Amino acid sequence: MSVHEDALAMRDDLIALRHEFHREPEVGLRLPRTQERVLAALEGLPLEITTGRDVSSVTAVLRGGGGGSTVLLRGDMDGLPVRERTGLDFASQTGDTMHACGHDLHTTMLIGAARLLCAHRDRLGGDVVLMFQPGEEGYDGARIMVEEGVLEASGRRVDAAYGLHVFSSDAPQGRFVTRPGTMLSASDELHVSVHGSGGHGSAPHRTQDPVAAISEMITSLQTMVTRQFDMFDPVVLSVGTLRAGNAVNVIPESATFGATVRTFSPESRERMRERSEAVLRAVAAAHRVDVEIEYRQGYPPTRTDVEETAFVDRTIHELFGAERHQTLPNPLSGSEDFSRVLDEVPGGFVGLGAVPDGIDPDTADYNHSPTALFDDAVLADGATLYAELALTRTHVEN
Repeated sequence: MSVHEDALAMRDDLIALRHEFHREPEVGLRLPRTQERVLAALEGLPLEITTGRDVSSVTAVLRGGGGGSTVLLRGDMDGLPVRERTGLDFASQTGDTMHACGHDLHTTMLIGAARLLCAHRDRLGGDVVLMFQPGEEGYDGARIMVEEGVLEASGRRVDAAYGLHVFSSDAPQGRFVTRPGTMLSASDELHVSVHGSGGHGSAPHRTQDPVAAISEMITSLQTMVTRQFDMFDPVVLSVGTLRAGNAVNVIPESATFGATVRTFSPESRERMRERSEAVLRAVAAAHRVDVEIEYRQGYPPTRTDVEETAFVDRTIHELFGAERHQTLPNPLSGSEDFSRVLDEVPGGFVGLGAVPDGIDPDTADYNHSPTALFDDAVLADGATLYAELALTRTHVEN
């Protein structure tokens, strides 16, 4: 039987496993129940398994025939602090936690790939590292696993790495999407506190008004983005928090705001940090207030290797047909800590539409929504793609 036929044969088992993960999501770097369930699902397979020192990661190495490349496959495992409102009969049972980004599918697919690779081990020319990662949702779990040695888990550095992410909207069910080069943005945070001197709202000339200053700062940052950055290397700055005062007739002493910053190249990312600080300090000086600036760099842009992405595309076409594949014309403004892996080794990243039948992808609720739905129908295809990428990439020509 082919890899895909084997995957279809285990479809019911994969669905049951995904539902188990979905019922008990965990958030962050420590996912003890999820880790235990992954280890149980891998039990009996000819894998060399280690767990993280400080986080609930699982790394499994499958040895191939030797002489071929070493490949890493990654599946993230963590959920989100979201109260589920899907109405599914396998909905989260843990209150304010939900697998709202489909990581339960990723984990299940990677377990499926492990079983498929073990069943087709005779085709495996090199080693495969299976990276079950916690803490993708803002905890930088990939960086921690890289620091703990996941890229050298087989005894040598991996030659290529591949990741996959499901979408609950935008892409039709079963549609694979890729992009060579920058596929996802960097994600940084800007936190600003302004301190002046408060007073009566009727006499602002006797104060140093932080509200007026912070309002101008926000407007100036937005103007800077449109005037100092190339529109073809875009920057997105969105203010999500803004706090000042408690009474309409009192000018407060302090005001704060926080913003998310998305950039698509290392150059724009660094320039945005520098120019933001310059603008904020200039506005503060004009208003005679003090400003505290904290620019927190998060995940870098997710940049795929051109040749590895071409290989991924060919594999998708051979397995499922060209009609199941789409090349994104532009990067996505989301971010991913798989960027940590792709900054170290060449590889590819694949999106997979998981919109249930009967729902319009253009209007479906997107990832992170409490009503986001992901269709079990894509589990076998995702596991197949993971496995075939490893089998083909490690193949040794005679």
